[in-house]
Amino acid sequence: MKPWIKKSMLLSISAGLMVPTLAACTKTKGADTKTERVLRVATSFGYGDDEYFRQQFTEIFEFANPNIKIEIIPTMDDSYRYGRVDPNKKPVDPMDKLKEVMQGDNPPDVVMVGYEQLPELISNNMLTQLDPMITKDKFDTSDMVPAVVEGLKKTGDGKLYALAPTFNSSALIYNKRMFDEAGVPYPKDKMTWDETFDLGKRLIKGEGENRKAGFSFSTQSMGDLFYSMQMYTAPLQLRMFDEKGEKMTVDSDQWEKVWKAMLKLKQDKVLPEQQDPSKMKGQMMNGGENFNPFQYDDFLSNRVAMSIINYGQLNQITNANKSAQNYPGYTPIDWDVVTLPVHPEAPDVGGYIGMNGIMSINAKAQNVEDAWKFIKFINSEDWARLKSSSSYNIVTRKKYIKPKDGIQFHIEAFTTLTPAPQQDYKIYREKPSIGQVQDIGRRLFNDVVDGKMQVRDALKKWQTDGDAMLQQIKDNPTGPINNEIMSMRAG
Repeated sequence: MKPWIKKSMLLSISAGLMVPTLAACTKTKGADTKTERVLRVATSFGYGDDEYFRQQFTEIFEFANPNIKIEIIPTMDDSYRYGRVDPNKKPVDPMDKLKEVMQGDNPPDVVMVGYEQLPELISNNMLTQLDPMITKDKFDTSDMVPAVVEGLKKTGDGKLYALAPTFNSSALIYNKRMFDEAGVPYPKDKMTWDETFDLGKRLIKGEGENRKAGFSFSTQSMGDLFYSMQMYTAPLQLRMFDEKGEKMTVDSDQWEKVWKAMLKLKQDKVLPEQQDPSKMKGQMMNGGENFNPFQYDDFLSNRVAMSIINYGQLNQITNANKSAQNYPGYTPIDWDVVTLPVHPEAPDVGGYIGMNGIMSINAKAQNVEDAWKFIKFINSEDWARLKSSSSYNIVTRKKYIKPKDGIQFHIEAFTTLTPAPQQDYKIYREKPSIGQVQDIGRRLFNDVVDGKMQVRDALKKWQTDGDAMLQQIKDNPTGPINNEIMSMRAG
Protein backbone atom coordinates (compact mmCIF):
# COMPACT_ATOMS: atom_id res chain seq x y z
CA MET A 1 0.00 0.00 0.00
CA LYS A 2 1.36 3.45 -0.93
CA PRO A 3 2.43 5.64 2.03
CA TRP A 4 0.18 8.54 1.10
CA ILE A 5 -2.81 6.19 0.93
CA LYS A 6 -1.94 4.81 4.36
CA LYS A 7 -1.68 8.33 5.62
CA SER A 8 -5.06 9.32 4.21
CA MET A 9 -6.61 6.29 5.91
CA LEU A 10 -5.18 7.36 9.25
CA LEU A 11 -6.46 10.86 8.68
CA SER A 12 -9.93 9.57 7.90
CA ILE A 13 -9.96 7.74 11.25
CA SER A 14 -8.93 10.89 13.10
CA ALA A 15 -11.53 12.80 11.12
CA GLY A 16 -14.23 11.33 13.37
CA LEU A 17 -12.83 13.31 16.26
CA MET A 18 -13.15 16.52 14.27
CA VAL A 19 -16.61 16.00 12.76
CA PRO A 20 -18.67 17.54 15.59
CA THR A 21 -16.68 20.78 15.33
CA LEU A 22 -16.82 20.84 11.56
CA ALA A 23 -20.49 20.02 11.56
CA ALA A 24 -21.22 22.86 13.93
CA CYS A 25 -19.33 25.27 11.72
CA THR A 26 -21.33 24.34 8.64
CA LYS A 27 -24.74 24.95 10.16
CA THR A 28 -25.56 28.46 9.10
CA LYS A 29 -28.58 30.45 10.18
CA GLY A 30 -31.56 29.83 7.96
CA ALA A 31 -29.82 27.05 5.99
CA ASP A 32 -31.95 24.29 4.50
CA THR A 33 -30.90 21.18 6.42
CA LYS A 34 -33.83 18.91 5.47
CA THR A 35 -34.26 18.92 1.71
CA GLU A 36 -32.14 16.23 0.07
CA ARG A 37 -29.94 17.56 -2.69
CA VAL A 38 -27.23 16.25 -5.03
CA LEU A 39 -23.91 18.03 -5.53
CA ARG A 40 -22.12 16.87 -8.67
CA VAL A 41 -18.31 17.06 -8.62
CA ALA A 42 -16.28 16.46 -11.79
CA THR A 43 -12.58 15.61 -11.59
CA SER A 44 -10.07 15.88 -14.41
CA PHE A 45 -7.68 13.41 -12.80
CA GLY A 46 -7.64 9.65 -12.33
CA TYR A 47 -10.12 9.86 -9.47
CA GLY A 48 -13.27 7.86 -9.89
CA ASP A 49 -15.86 7.35 -7.22
CA ASP A 50 -13.12 5.82 -5.08
CA GLU A 51 -12.34 5.58 -1.41
CA TYR A 52 -9.22 7.76 -1.51
CA PHE A 53 -10.98 10.72 -3.12
CA ARG A 54 -13.88 10.56 -0.70
CA GLN A 55 -11.58 10.26 2.31
CA GLN A 56 -9.59 13.26 1.16
CA PHE A 57 -12.34 15.63 0.15
CA THR A 58 -15.95 14.58 0.69
CA GLU A 59 -16.57 12.23 3.63
CA ILE A 60 -16.48 14.83 6.38
CA PHE A 61 -18.60 17.26 4.38
CA GLU A 62 -21.25 14.62 3.73
CA PHE A 63 -21.29 13.68 7.42
CA ALA A 64 -21.75 17.30 8.41
CA ASN A 65 -24.38 17.79 5.67
CA PRO A 66 -26.41 14.56 5.59
CA ASN A 67 -28.98 16.08 3.23
CA ILE A 68 -26.35 16.65 0.51
CA LYS A 69 -25.26 13.64 -1.52
CA ILE A 70 -22.05 14.06 -3.52
CA GLU A 71 -21.86 12.43 -6.93
CA ILE A 72 -18.35 12.05 -8.41
CA ILE A 73 -17.97 12.39 -12.19
CA PRO A 74 -14.50 11.31 -13.42
CA THR A 75 -13.53 12.65 -16.85
CA MET A 76 -10.18 10.91 -17.25
CA ASP A 77 -10.17 8.09 -19.80
CA ASP A 78 -9.17 5.02 -17.78
CA SER A 79 -9.60 2.44 -20.53
CA TYR A 80 -5.85 1.76 -20.37
CA ARG A 81 -6.42 0.10 -17.02
CA TYR A 82 -8.50 -2.65 -18.56
CA GLY A 83 -6.62 -3.58 -21.69
CA ARG A 84 -4.30 -2.46 -24.42
CA VAL A 85 -4.88 0.94 -25.93
CA ASP A 86 -5.72 0.88 -29.64
CA PRO A 87 -2.78 2.69 -31.35
CA ASN A 88 -5.02 3.66 -34.25
CA LYS A 89 -7.56 5.31 -31.99
CA LYS A 90 -7.02 8.94 -31.08
CA PRO A 91 -6.66 9.19 -27.28
CA VAL A 92 -9.35 11.09 -25.41
CA ASP A 93 -8.13 14.54 -24.42
CA PRO A 94 -8.93 14.98 -20.69
CA MET A 95 -9.49 18.70 -21.16
CA ASP A 96 -11.89 18.21 -24.06
CA LYS A 97 -13.78 15.59 -22.06
CA LEU A 98 -13.98 17.90 -19.03
CA LYS A 99 -15.33 20.79 -21.13
CA GLU A 100 -17.85 18.47 -22.77
CA VAL A 101 -19.12 17.29 -19.38
CA MET A 102 -19.21 20.84 -18.00
CA GLN A 103 -21.50 21.92 -20.83
CA GLY A 104 -23.66 18.78 -20.92
CA ASP A 105 -27.36 18.39 -20.11
CA ASN A 106 -26.64 17.52 -16.47
CA PRO A 107 -23.48 19.53 -15.78
CA PRO A 108 -21.35 19.21 -12.64
CA ASP A 109 -21.58 21.94 -10.03
CA VAL A 110 -17.97 21.74 -8.84
CA VAL A 111 -14.93 20.94 -10.97
CA MET A 112 -11.58 19.81 -9.61
CA VAL A 113 -8.85 20.79 -12.07
CA GLY A 114 -5.11 21.10 -12.53
CA TYR A 115 -3.46 24.50 -12.19
CA GLU A 116 -2.41 24.43 -15.83
CA GLN A 117 -6.05 23.92 -16.92
CA LEU A 118 -7.41 27.03 -15.23
CA PRO A 119 -6.40 29.69 -17.82
CA GLU A 120 -8.21 27.94 -20.67
CA LEU A 121 -11.38 27.36 -18.63
CA ILE A 122 -11.37 30.95 -17.41
CA SER A 123 -10.77 32.45 -20.86
CA ASN A 124 -13.67 30.38 -22.20
CA ASN A 125 -15.97 31.77 -19.46
CA MET A 126 -16.58 28.30 -18.08
CA LEU A 127 -15.95 29.09 -14.39
CA THR A 128 -17.74 31.30 -11.89
CA GLN A 129 -15.77 34.11 -10.27
CA LEU A 130 -15.54 33.50 -6.53
CA ASP A 131 -14.71 37.04 -5.35
CA PRO A 132 -18.36 38.19 -5.03
CA MET A 133 -19.20 35.12 -2.91
CA ILE A 134 -16.10 35.62 -0.78
CA THR A 135 -17.10 39.24 -0.16
CA LYS A 136 -20.77 38.45 0.51
CA ASP A 137 -20.02 35.72 3.06
CA LYS A 138 -17.02 37.57 4.52
CA PHE A 139 -14.97 34.45 3.87
CA ASP A 140 -11.51 35.27 5.21
CA THR A 141 -8.68 34.56 2.76
CA SER A 142 -6.11 36.79 4.51
CA ASP A 143 -4.64 33.79 6.35
CA MET A 144 -4.04 31.83 3.15
CA VAL A 145 -0.50 31.42 1.82
CA PRO A 146 0.07 34.31 -0.65
CA ALA A 147 1.99 32.04 -3.03
CA VAL A 148 -1.16 29.94 -3.47
CA VAL A 149 -3.72 32.75 -3.62
CA GLU A 150 -1.59 34.94 -5.88
CA GLY A 151 -0.75 31.95 -8.05
CA LEU A 152 -4.48 31.28 -8.53
CA LYS A 153 -5.17 34.97 -9.22
CA LYS A 154 -2.52 34.98 -11.95
CA THR A 155 -4.61 32.53 -13.94
CA GLY A 156 -7.67 34.80 -13.67
CA ASP A 157 -6.13 38.20 -14.45
CA GLY A 158 -6.17 39.19 -10.78
CA LYS A 159 -9.51 37.54 -9.97
CA LEU A 160 -10.17 34.33 -8.05
CA TYR A 161 -11.93 31.52 -9.89
CA ALA A 162 -10.66 28.69 -7.69
CA LEU A 163 -9.31 27.84 -4.24
CA ALA A 164 -6.88 25.12 -3.18
CA PRO A 165 -6.83 23.72 0.39
CA THR A 166 -3.33 22.18 0.25
CA PHE A 167 -0.17 22.48 -1.80
CA ASN A 168 3.31 21.12 -2.17
CA SER A 169 6.54 22.95 -2.93
CA SER A 170 10.30 22.68 -2.81
CA ALA A 171 13.08 24.29 -0.79
CA LEU A 172 16.87 24.08 -0.44
CA ILE A 173 17.88 21.64 2.31
CA TYR A 174 21.38 21.73 3.79
CA ASN A 175 23.52 19.54 6.04
CA LYS A 176 24.66 21.70 8.97
CA ARG A 177 27.53 19.40 9.94
CA MET A 178 29.10 19.62 6.48
CA PHE A 179 28.94 23.43 6.61
CA ASP A 180 30.40 23.52 10.13
CA GLU A 181 33.28 21.21 9.19
CA ALA A 182 34.10 23.38 6.17
CA GLY A 183 33.81 26.61 8.18
CA VAL A 184 31.26 27.92 5.69
CA PRO A 185 28.21 30.03 6.71
CA TYR A 186 24.78 28.44 6.28
CA PRO A 187 22.71 29.36 3.21
CA LYS A 188 20.04 32.05 3.47
CA ASP A 189 16.58 32.69 2.04
CA LYS A 190 16.44 34.12 -1.48
CA MET A 191 20.11 33.61 -2.31
CA THR A 192 20.76 33.98 -6.02
CA TRP A 193 21.60 30.86 -7.99
CA ASP A 194 25.14 32.14 -8.54
CA GLU A 195 25.58 32.68 -4.78
CA THR A 196 24.34 29.14 -4.17
CA PHE A 197 26.72 27.66 -6.73
CA ASP A 198 29.65 29.64 -5.25
CA LEU A 199 28.70 28.40 -1.77
CA GLY A 200 28.61 24.86 -3.13
CA LYS A 201 32.18 25.17 -4.44
CA ARG A 202 33.42 25.86 -0.92
CA LEU A 203 31.96 22.59 0.36
CA ILE A 204 33.63 20.20 -2.10
CA LYS A 205 35.78 17.69 -0.27
CA GLY A 206 37.57 14.40 -0.87
CA GLU A 207 37.96 12.16 -3.90
CA GLY A 208 36.42 9.00 -5.31
CA GLU A 209 33.89 7.24 -3.10
CA ASN A 210 34.60 9.67 -0.27
CA ARG A 211 33.93 12.80 -2.33
CA LYS A 212 31.47 15.31 -0.89
CA ALA A 213 29.67 17.56 -3.37
CA GLY A 214 28.39 21.05 -2.72
CA PHE A 215 25.00 21.22 -4.46
CA SER A 216 22.49 19.09 -6.33
CA PHE A 217 19.22 19.83 -8.11
CA SER A 218 17.82 16.59 -6.69
CA THR A 219 18.50 14.36 -3.70
CA GLN A 220 18.27 11.32 -5.97
CA SER A 221 21.67 10.18 -7.17
CA MET A 222 20.26 8.99 -10.50
CA GLY A 223 18.83 12.42 -11.38
CA ASP A 224 19.35 13.77 -14.90
CA LEU A 225 20.95 17.25 -15.02
CA PHE A 226 19.26 18.26 -18.28
CA TYR A 227 15.77 17.74 -16.87
CA SER A 228 16.74 18.85 -13.35
CA MET A 229 17.86 22.27 -14.55
CA GLN A 230 14.25 23.12 -15.40
CA MET A 231 14.02 24.25 -11.78
CA TYR A 232 16.66 26.84 -12.76
CA THR A 233 15.13 27.89 -16.08
CA ALA A 234 11.42 28.00 -15.13
CA PRO A 235 11.52 31.39 -13.32
CA LEU A 236 13.31 32.86 -16.37
CA GLN A 237 10.38 31.74 -18.58
CA LEU A 238 12.94 30.36 -20.99
CA ARG A 239 11.16 28.78 -23.93
CA MET A 240 12.23 25.90 -26.18
CA PHE A 241 9.82 26.94 -28.93
CA ASP A 242 7.45 29.80 -29.73
CA GLU A 243 3.89 30.06 -28.45
CA LYS A 244 2.50 28.21 -31.48
CA GLY A 245 5.00 25.37 -31.17
CA GLU A 246 6.22 25.97 -34.74
CA LYS A 247 9.69 27.48 -34.33
CA MET A 248 12.55 26.68 -31.95
CA THR A 249 13.94 29.50 -29.76
CA VAL A 250 17.06 27.86 -28.30
CA ASP A 251 19.76 29.41 -30.49
CA SER A 252 20.02 32.41 -28.19
CA ASP A 253 22.44 34.12 -25.80
CA GLN A 254 20.20 33.33 -22.82
CA TRP A 255 20.13 29.59 -23.56
CA GLU A 256 23.90 29.68 -24.08
CA LYS A 257 24.35 31.36 -20.69
CA VAL A 258 22.24 28.67 -18.98
CA TRP A 259 24.04 25.75 -20.61
CA LYS A 260 27.44 27.25 -19.78
CA ALA A 261 26.37 27.71 -16.16
CA MET A 262 25.36 24.04 -15.96
CA LEU A 263 28.55 22.92 -17.71
CA LYS A 264 30.65 24.90 -15.24
CA LEU A 265 28.91 23.13 -12.33
CA LYS A 266 30.00 19.82 -13.82
CA GLN A 267 33.53 21.01 -14.56
CA ASP A 268 34.00 22.49 -11.07
CA LYS A 269 32.67 19.22 -9.58
CA VAL A 270 30.05 21.09 -7.55
CA LEU A 271 27.50 18.41 -8.43
CA PRO A 272 27.69 14.84 -7.07
CA GLU A 273 28.78 12.13 -9.48
CA GLN A 274 26.06 9.77 -10.62
CA GLN A 275 26.27 6.50 -8.73
CA ASP A 276 26.73 3.18 -10.54
CA PRO A 277 23.27 1.52 -10.33
CA SER A 278 24.68 -2.02 -10.31
CA LYS A 279 27.16 -1.17 -7.57
CA MET A 280 24.47 0.49 -5.42
CA LYS A 281 22.20 -2.51 -5.87
CA GLY A 282 25.00 -4.84 -4.80
CA GLN A 283 25.71 -2.79 -1.69
CA MET A 284 22.06 -2.85 -0.74
CA MET A 285 21.71 -6.59 -1.39
CA ASN A 286 24.89 -7.55 0.49
CA GLY A 287 24.00 -5.61 3.62
CA GLY A 288 26.66 -5.94 6.29
CA GLU A 289 27.79 -3.44 8.86
CA ASN A 290 28.11 -0.65 6.28
CA PHE A 291 24.65 -1.31 4.84
CA ASN A 292 23.05 1.96 3.73
CA PRO A 293 19.35 1.66 2.87
CA PHE A 294 19.45 5.20 1.48
CA GLN A 295 22.19 4.54 -1.05
CA TYR A 296 20.11 6.06 -3.84
CA ASP A 297 19.78 9.37 -1.97
CA ASP A 298 22.79 11.70 -2.12
CA PHE A 299 21.61 13.86 0.77
CA LEU A 300 20.73 11.02 3.14
CA SER A 301 24.03 9.35 2.23
CA ASN A 302 25.99 12.49 3.19
CA ARG A 303 27.32 12.87 -0.35
CA VAL A 304 26.03 16.41 -0.93
CA ALA A 305 25.82 19.46 1.36
CA MET A 306 22.84 21.21 -0.28
CA SER A 307 20.02 19.87 -2.40
CA ILE A 308 16.61 20.88 -3.67
CA ILE A 309 13.99 18.83 -1.89
CA ASN A 310 10.21 18.49 -2.04
CA TYR A 311 8.22 18.96 1.17
CA GLY A 312 6.91 15.40 0.96
CA GLN A 313 10.47 14.04 1.16
CA LEU A 314 11.09 15.51 4.62
CA ASN A 315 9.16 12.67 6.20
CA GLN A 316 11.80 10.20 4.99
CA ILE A 317 14.59 12.23 6.61
CA THR A 318 12.83 12.62 9.95
CA ASN A 319 11.95 8.92 10.04
CA ALA A 320 15.53 7.96 9.14
CA ASN A 321 16.91 10.13 11.94
CA LYS A 322 14.47 8.65 14.46
CA SER A 323 15.40 5.11 13.49
CA ALA A 324 19.13 5.69 12.98
CA GLN A 325 20.02 2.92 15.45
CA ASN A 326 18.45 0.43 13.03
CA TYR A 327 20.77 1.45 10.19
CA PRO A 328 24.44 0.95 11.15
CA GLY A 329 25.59 2.57 7.90
CA TYR A 330 23.45 5.67 8.38
CA THR A 331 24.57 8.85 10.15
CA PRO A 332 21.75 11.08 11.46
CA ILE A 333 21.65 14.43 9.69
CA ASP A 334 21.35 17.82 11.38
CA TRP A 335 19.51 19.80 8.71
CA ASP A 336 17.42 22.85 7.92
CA VAL A 337 15.93 24.49 4.85
CA VAL A 338 15.90 27.88 3.13
CA THR A 339 13.97 29.06 0.08
CA LEU A 340 14.96 27.97 -3.36
CA PRO A 341 17.62 30.16 -4.97
CA VAL A 342 16.26 32.96 -7.16
CA HIS A 343 17.32 34.92 -10.22
CA PRO A 344 17.94 38.70 -9.87
CA GLU A 345 15.38 39.18 -12.67
CA ALA A 346 12.73 37.36 -10.62
CA PRO A 347 13.71 37.76 -6.93
CA ASP A 348 10.40 36.44 -5.53
CA VAL A 349 9.80 33.54 -7.92
CA GLY A 350 10.75 29.96 -7.12
CA GLY A 351 10.11 26.68 -8.86
CA TYR A 352 6.79 24.94 -9.12
CA ILE A 353 4.09 24.85 -6.48
CA GLY A 354 1.81 21.85 -6.79
CA MET A 355 -1.63 22.91 -5.62
CA ASN A 356 -3.84 20.04 -4.51
CA GLY A 357 -7.62 19.95 -4.58
CA ILE A 358 -8.05 23.02 -6.80
CA MET A 359 -11.80 23.47 -7.04
CA SER A 360 -14.01 25.85 -9.00
CA ILE A 361 -17.70 26.32 -9.65
CA ASN A 362 -18.95 25.48 -13.13
CA ALA A 363 -20.48 28.51 -14.85
CA LYS A 364 -23.41 26.22 -15.72
CA ALA A 365 -23.78 24.78 -12.21
CA GLN A 366 -27.36 23.99 -11.23
CA ASN A 367 -26.56 23.97 -7.51
CA VAL A 368 -24.35 27.02 -7.01
CA GLU A 369 -25.23 27.49 -3.34
CA ASP A 370 -24.10 24.01 -2.27
CA ALA A 371 -21.09 24.20 -4.60
CA TRP A 372 -19.86 27.31 -2.81
CA LYS A 373 -20.71 25.76 0.56
CA PHE A 374 -18.54 22.76 -0.30
CA ILE A 375 -15.58 24.85 -1.50
CA LYS A 376 -15.79 27.05 1.61
CA PHE A 377 -15.81 23.93 3.77
CA ILE A 378 -12.76 22.37 2.12
CA ASN A 379 -10.86 25.67 2.43
CA SER A 380 -11.97 26.46 5.99
CA GLU A 381 -9.78 26.81 9.07
CA ASP A 382 -11.35 23.72 10.64
CA TRP A 383 -10.56 21.56 7.63
CA ALA A 384 -6.99 22.94 7.62
CA ARG A 385 -6.58 22.10 11.30
CA LEU A 386 -7.59 18.51 10.61
CA LYS A 387 -5.30 18.10 7.60
CA SER A 388 -2.31 19.97 9.02
CA SER A 389 -0.74 16.75 10.29
CA SER A 390 -0.20 15.50 6.74
CA SER A 391 3.41 14.59 5.98
CA TYR A 392 3.06 15.04 2.24
CA ASN A 393 1.15 18.29 1.67
CA ILE A 394 1.02 21.70 3.32
CA VAL A 395 -2.31 23.31 4.20
CA THR A 396 -3.00 26.68 2.63
CA ARG A 397 -4.06 28.25 5.93
CA LYS A 398 -0.88 29.76 7.40
CA LYS A 399 -2.14 29.46 10.97
CA TYR A 400 -1.87 25.66 10.79
CA ILE A 401 1.44 25.38 8.95
CA LYS A 402 3.70 24.05 11.65
CA PRO A 403 6.49 21.43 11.76
CA LYS A 404 5.08 18.18 13.08
CA ASP A 405 6.37 15.87 15.83
CA GLY A 406 8.18 18.72 17.57
CA ILE A 407 10.85 18.94 14.85
CA GLN A 408 12.04 22.50 14.40
CA PHE A 409 12.94 23.78 10.95
CA HIS A 410 12.36 26.86 8.80
CA ILE A 411 9.05 25.72 7.29
CA GLU A 412 8.40 29.19 5.84
CA ALA A 413 10.99 28.32 3.20
CA PHE A 414 8.26 26.30 1.46
CA THR A 415 5.71 29.13 1.47
CA THR A 416 7.65 32.31 0.67
CA LEU A 417 8.20 32.28 -3.10
CA THR A 418 5.50 32.51 -5.75
CA PRO A 419 5.35 29.71 -8.36
CA ALA A 420 7.02 30.07 -11.71
CA PRO A 421 4.51 30.57 -14.56
CA GLN A 422 3.65 27.38 -16.40
CA GLN A 423 3.96 27.38 -20.17
CA ASP A 424 2.76 25.50 -23.20
CA TYR A 425 0.15 23.23 -21.56
CA LYS A 426 -2.21 23.78 -24.49
CA ILE A 427 0.51 23.06 -27.07
CA TYR A 428 1.39 19.75 -25.42
CA ARG A 429 -2.29 18.80 -25.52
CA GLU A 430 -2.71 19.70 -29.17
CA LYS A 431 0.65 18.24 -30.24
CA PRO A 432 1.37 15.18 -28.07
CA SER A 433 4.67 14.42 -29.86
CA ILE A 434 6.20 17.83 -29.22
CA GLY A 435 7.92 16.57 -26.06
CA GLN A 436 10.38 14.70 -28.31
CA VAL A 437 11.93 18.06 -29.19
CA GLN A 438 13.28 18.14 -25.65
CA ASP A 439 14.93 14.75 -26.13
CA ILE A 440 17.01 16.22 -28.96
CA GLY A 441 18.27 18.87 -26.55
CA ARG A 442 19.09 16.29 -23.91
CA ARG A 443 21.26 14.26 -26.28
CA LEU A 444 23.11 17.36 -27.46
CA PHE A 445 23.57 18.65 -23.91
CA ASN A 446 25.18 15.34 -22.96
CA ASP A 447 27.49 15.71 -25.97
CA VAL A 448 28.55 19.09 -24.59
CA VAL A 449 29.17 17.60 -21.13
CA ASP A 450 31.25 14.83 -22.73
CA GLY A 451 33.35 17.42 -24.59
CA LYS A 452 32.12 16.37 -28.03
CA MET A 453 30.56 19.73 -28.92
CA GLN A 454 30.76 23.40 -28.00
CA VAL A 455 27.73 24.92 -26.31
CA ARG A 456 26.60 27.28 -29.08
CA ASP A 457 27.18 24.66 -31.79
CA ALA A 458 24.97 22.23 -29.89
CA LEU A 459 22.24 24.86 -29.47
CA LYS A 460 22.35 25.68 -33.19
CA LYS A 461 21.93 21.99 -34.02
CA TRP A 462 19.06 21.72 -31.51
CA GLN A 463 17.45 24.70 -33.25
CA THR A 464 17.84 23.17 -36.72
CA ASP A 465 16.83 19.61 -35.86
CA GLY A 466 14.04 20.86 -33.62
CA ASP A 467 12.63 23.04 -36.40
CA ALA A 468 12.54 20.00 -38.69
CA MET A 469 10.66 18.00 -36.05
CA LEU A 470 8.24 20.87 -35.38
CA GLN A 471 7.47 21.01 -39.10
CA GLN A 472 6.63 17.30 -39.06
CA ILE A 473 4.37 17.86 -36.10
CA LYS A 474 2.71 20.87 -37.75
CA ASP A 475 1.92 18.77 -40.81
CA ASN A 476 0.54 15.94 -38.67
CA PRO A 477 -0.07 17.17 -35.06
CA THR A 478 -1.22 13.85 -33.60
CA GLY A 479 0.79 11.52 -35.82
CA PRO A 480 4.07 9.74 -35.06
CA ILE A 481 7.48 11.29 -35.69
CA ASN A 482 9.37 9.93 -38.70
CA ASN A 483 12.51 8.90 -36.85
CA GLU A 484 14.26 7.84 -40.06
CA ILE A 485 14.29 11.45 -41.24
CA MET A 486 15.54 12.61 -37.85
CA SER A 487 18.27 9.94 -37.86
CA MET A 488 19.43 11.11 -41.32
CA ARG A 489 19.62 14.66 -40.03
CA ALA A 490 21.52 13.53 -36.95
CA GLY A 491 23.98 11.70 -39.16
